[in-house]
Amino acid sequence: MSVLVFTESEEGKFKKIAQEVVSYAKGVADQLGTTVTAVSINGEHNEELGKFGASKVLMVSDDSLTNFNAEAYAEIIQQAAIKENAQVVILSSGANSKFLAPLLAIELKAGYIPNVTHLPVSSTPFKVRHTVFSNKAYAISEFNTPIKIIGLAKNAFGVKENNVTAAVERFQIEITANGMEVVSVDKATDKVTIADAEIVVSAGRGMKGPENWGMIEELAKVLGAATACSKPVSDMGWRPHSEHVGQTGKPVASNLYIAIGISGAIQHLAGINSSKVKVVINNDPEAPFFKAADYGIVGDAFTVVPELVEKLKEFKSQNA
Repeated sequence: MSVLVFTESEEGKFKKIAQEVVSYAKGVADQLGTTVTAVSINGEHNEELGKFGASKVLMVSDDSLTNFNAEAYAEIIQQAAIKENAQVVILSSGANSKFLAPLLAIELKAGYIPNVTHLPVSSTPFKVRHTVFSNKAYAISEFNTPIKIIGLAKNAFGVKENNVTAAVERFQIEITANGMEVVSVDKATDKVTIADAEIVVSAGRGMKGPENWGMIEELAKVLGAATACSKPVSDMGWRPHSEHVGQTGKPVASNLYIAIGISGAIQHLAGINSSKVKVVINNDPEAPFFKAADYGIVGDAFTVVPELVEKLKEFKSQNA
């Protein structure tokens, strides 16, 4: 009986969240006195998952599954869970896994708790701590099903090295439940994605227009960050909807979130509240964001941001 974990990859490369969920699974497995088995779909260098604690990797190679397909992926993980007699299945709390988890829960007759932030509080009964009310509070919930599905919140546990030797095993099944078809996929090719970013630089209507976004992109480039925006900005067409973050857009759980010219509507704050450090730059000292931020600068973004970029460039050149 092993702990089963689904490891997300893109173009063969494992995402950081894959390393984190394996690290977390190792912690759970240690509590239960068992080992970790990872499911890899079209991932490369699968043996590297052993670095984070996976003792076995079930490797699926299928060109028809290059793009995420929730039904097909759910069937693969279901069959892997049956094969390994897994009582605990661990996923990320990313968009794809949140789509995948309910399908998997139905097939396995399993309970599912997303946004888990810590190792289980207890294993008998099995209880986990997770965020609720748009990350404004924590709850401890108990599973009452034989099989348990955990959705790990991004950046909640961190990547930890647990070096073991991973045995890589080919795992092929005939996929029967596949009523979904991926028609097309649009990808940003030269930018850090919001999902993988450690730092996110976000801006709002205070930028006054799309023509002023150059300094936001320059700041993001210097920091190695992803760019994002508030809902009104994407609604007006200043920035693509893929950059819209908040409760109604993409959730953000970065290590550093910088908000520039964003007042801080409750829907926006709810979507970025899991970020560890929040910095706001706004010329309105009464902006709601200041109450939620760890650090704040009251000032004109058109003055503050260029100076910040220059100071960062100077710092990087001195420490190169």
